[in-house]
Amino acid sequence: MSLRKLPLFVLALILAVPLAFVAIYRPDRAILVGTGAVADVLCAKTFVSGLDIAQAFAETMDRPGLRRLRFGMRYRVDGDAKAIDASMLGFFRSRSVFHDGFGCVLLRGSEQPYLIKGDLAAIRSTKRLLPDISGASLVEPSYPKLKVALDHAFEEPSTPPFRRTKAAVIVRDGKIIAERYAAGVGIDTQLLGFSMTKSVVNALLGIMTKQGLISPSQLAPIAEWQADSDPRRAIKIIDLMRMTSGLALDETNSGFDPSSQMHLYRDMAAFAASAPLIASPGTRWAYSSASTQILARIIRETLGGPEQMLGFVWRELFNPLGMQHATLQFDASGTLQGSANMLASARDWARFGLLYLNDGVIGGERLLPEGWVGMSTAATLETDYGAGFFTNLSQHAHALGRIRAGIPRDAFFAFGLLGQRMAIIPSQNMVVVRLGDSVDPTGDISGFERLVREAIATSSR
Repeated sequence: MSLRKLPLFVLALILAVPLAFVAIYRPDRAILVGTGAVADVLCAKTFVSGLDIAQAFAETMDRPGLRRLRFGMRYRVDGDAKAIDASMLGFFRSRSVFHDGFGCVLLRGSEQPYLIKGDLAAIRSTKRLLPDISGASLVEPSYPKLKVALDHAFEEPSTPPFRRTKAAVIVRDGKIIAERYAAGVGIDTQLLGFSMTKSVVNALLGIMTKQGLISPSQLAPIAEWQADSDPRRAIKIIDLMRMTSGLALDETNSGFDPSSQMHLYRDMAAFAASAPLIASPGTRWAYSSASTQILARIIRETLGGPEQMLGFVWRELFNPLGMQHATLQFDASGTLQGSANMLASARDWARFGLLYLNDGVIGGERLLPEGWVGMSTAATLETDYGAGFFTNLSQHAHALGRIRAGIPRDAFFAFGLLGQRMAIIPSQNMVVVRLGDSVDPTGDISGFERLVREAIATSSR
């Protein structure tokens, strides 16, 4: 039967189904999320990390969420503006622009982005509380078996999914005992930590708490939630930290979920803060980058603005730890992208881990409140997530699996997309960092577990 012979109501129904799908799910928005991710990642990897853009594009398009768009994704380098344009078959264009010293800004809408006005040279300092963890040269493994552990960390399977390890650093007793880097990556190369940035937000909140500027137990100071009739006014800062706010911000990394779609907005935190409540605060856990982005806005507003926040981060965190190869990135409204996208060298990520290994004390000075690390690594509800860190101090299947793999019970972790991994292990006085672009669905967790296990075994006292 031809379409012309179908009853009108049947034909209308046939046409209505795909139109309803498009109207509800908005695949155009998901595609724009994809082009935005490509533009932003390529911008950071090109202008901050200094990596080969062709290789970076190939690796980026191998990500599960972007692979289906690979056939039509295009990018263009604007060398004069230091910008990357990405599009899908010439449509759904996104542009990310490099701002010297401040990473890349994804442009959204016609309004000009807020660009941080600061003199990094003036706020950076070589004065540090943390003793040097290494010299200027590459630290070769001290033991043959430690070399083998690094060999294993960098080996590739013969068939996909590939691991693409870019850097591995092992710190024991405050010193690097072994490190290795992929071709084109060095000891000072800044690499994307993705969601490891959430752990940095935890540190900023901790420092602010110690200084009396904020408290996790206070109600979240979000203006949009303050009406007497708004149930969201009951959300506390700790609920956002533990991802138990009850907001409809569940993350699937599909391009259709709120944590993905907030990247379509100039003010990412404002979009996240507009989400409705679907559960009582503190009663339901769901992984949510958007929750951490709301925390980034709270930090910004409490400290007085973007420039004040930037100075605070360097003065109170980066400088004391000696993190001189790190870049914070901001959205177009001038709010830190706290949910992801900070870059730092593998050594600087390790330096950050030492702050938590030492219970928030560096060089005899306490940066984090007493008990902060314990609070941050205590499991939330029935999960293996604490507050900005994952933890083995849990009965969750993931924690028990890591323990069976040989990672001690007291270990906790900063994790990020594509296998960004940092293990902090107090019982071993050890920090292990692995950075890369793994497209394994698990983020190559088994490879990381092997690295940690072999690092412990080959450097044991």
